Amino acid sequence: MKVKYNVLNMHCIGCENRIINSLKMLKGVKDVEADYTKGEVIVTLKNEKFRNEVKQLLNNLEFEVVSDSDL
Repeated sequence: MKVKYNVLNMHCIGCENRIINSLKMLKGVKDVEADYTKGEVIVTLKNEKFRNEVKQLLNNLEFEVVSDSDL
């Protein structure tokens, strides 16, 4: 399943890389894409139960998740 997270405070490629590298370490994440120009992070999850873990990690990294939606 793919989920798009709209996030604030992502300002550069360094932010994108920080998000990608951090999320790839979660066991429930298959793939991650981040685009600071759109403020979007797209995550392919193994299943629904990992959705909140991703949101929590993004918030812990100080990127505010303003919404998430299925793709």
